[in-house]
Amino acid sequence: MNTQNYKNHARMHPIYHYVLSLLVLGGLIASIVYLFKAEDMFLAVILLVMSCSLLVTFALLRLYPLKAQDRAIRAEENLRYYVLTGKLLHAGLTPGQIVALRFAPDEEFPSLAEKAAAENMKPKEIKQAITNWKADHNRI
Repeated sequence: MNTQNYKNHARMHPIYHYVLSLLVLGGLIASIVYLFKAEDMFLAVILLVMSCSLLVTFALLRLYPLKAQDRAIRAEENLRYYVLTGKLLHAGLTPGQIVALRFAPDEEFPSLAEKAAAENMKPKEIKQAITNWKADHNRI
């Protein structure tokens, strides 16, 4: 596996991100087209409702696990910050900022966390400010 860094840290799950997303989108488009061409409007509406339900399920299938991962990362990084500094992370840090900070090694983490809170850095800026990247191969 290549060394992880800012340029290659994003991970994709091909079956979810490409195959399933195209199938859900294709089903939604097909149900909309069928709605305008169908003689049986009841069936067309049912197909459209099912396609919309599938789209919502598809979105939630991604969002709920990410929220759980964000909570776990927040706890891990709060503990790491406490071990390194004896203090808790700044309460004003957003979940996105904390998720970005997980890539900072212990030597950079406390100062970068303080800078992120003081300057309200965006997650992308935080990741770009890291000089020695600490890989995280668990999150998709």
